Amino acid sequence: MTPGLMIAAPASGTGKTTVMLGLLRAFRDAGLAVQPFKSGPDYIDPAFHRAACGRASFNLDGWAMPATLLDTLGQRGADAELVLAEGSMGLFDGVAKPGATGMGSSAETARRMGWPVILVIDVSGQAQSAAATALGFARYDPELRVAGVILNRVASPRHERLAKLGFEEIGLPVFGALPRRGDLVLPERHLGLVQAVEHPELDRLIGDYAAFLAAHVDLEAVRAAAYARPVTPASGTLPPPPAQRIALAQDAAFSFVYPHMLEGWRAGGAEILPFSPLADEAPDASADLVWLPGGYPELHAGRLAAAETFRAGLAAHAATKPIHGECGGYMALGEALIDAEGVSHRMAGLLGLVTSYAKRKMHLGYRRATLLGEVAGMPEGAVLGGHEFHYSTVLEQPDAALAHVVDAQGEAVPETGSRRGAVTGTFFHLVARWW
Repeated sequence: MTPGLMIAAPASGTGKTTVMLGLLRAFRDAGLAVQPFKSGPDYIDPAFHRAACGRASFNLDGWAMPATLLDTLGQRGADAELVLAEGSMGLFDGVAKPGATGMGSSAETARRMGWPVILVIDVSGQAQSAAATALGFARYDPELRVAGVILNRVASPRHERLAKLGFEEIGLPVFGALPRRGDLVLPERHLGLVQAVEHPELDRLIGDYAAFLAAHVDLEAVRAAAYARPVTPASGTLPPPPAQRIALAQDAAFSFVYPHMLEGWRAGGAEILPFSPLADEAPDASADLVWLPGGYPELHAGRLAAAETFRAGLAAHAATKPIHGECGGYMALGEALIDAEGVSHRMAGLLGLVTSYAKRKMHLGYRRATLLGEVAGMPEGAVLGGHEFHYSTVLEQPDAALAHVVDAQGEAVPETGSRRGAVTGTFFHLVARWW
């Protein structure tokens, strides 16, 4: 495999996304072909990775993905010179019960792929004590190698010297120390970062990250720490296309599609026909299937309610051919969506679902779904692995259940998805079919 590294952290909020984007752009600017990955079920970071280095980034998820899919995706960097994977949450954070392959932690991903870990350590409010944290991470799993650290949010040269003293004591390399900067922060909203397509100055901001990293991090030492594990070529396959001609909603309201899904559809010979509901475009009438992915329909509910051409096109398609929606796409197929101000907006009305953001409740976690009927080319009884993350409250869900859905603990969840004729929808985003 191509030499690789996992950019991880002890916890969320340490600045690892800034470090990841800066490294991707800095190495790309140095002339390297860099392949990015994201550990875990993240919809947004892969688009930022692509913007930083020009290559599609793929999720690697040990809970939701079978081993063959993990290994197949892991070899997507075979034509690159360096692999960088961004971790999620803390390095060892996962769920309590195994899924398709494991618990879903970044450490599992790094161990499976053979990648050493660089920890991004937020040293705010501490100095030598940061080394004790890093030492615990380095010793927690003897099969996982922590190659070194990048210190973040360093307050002063004195603070940097004191923090580095601790790492000298334990013999763990410090690849760089990043001074505290309040201006190098991506804007956020309730599901995390603003989408890459929404950021008007993203390229300039990533360029600033790269310059910042290049000034304060030993990039050659980082590259030298990468490791290539000998592997047997994977024999697995990517997810097959659910149809041969797929009309795919793609705009600021509908953009959460896992890159490996699209890769699999295209590899299977499917033709993807993008259209924009926000531009009041109807899906291509020749499509075999309409797919509405997740996104932020609640932020554009008024425009969707006024999109008569889009709504008529969906209704015409549903009369003879299937439509499937995931999360935001599922909500858009429903009867109504109530925004955060309590205003009700008419949706497509192809399902009876009514959702509300006036009564917010977080729904987050892995999902295992057993289909109660055929969905998008998958037969009744198929078992799917996926992930759910939204803040909407279901007020009405009158249609037939789509699946029996449980969380990572095996506990049933009430969000079963819906079916009405040829129209189906789920709150979870499909990651992989298990069997």
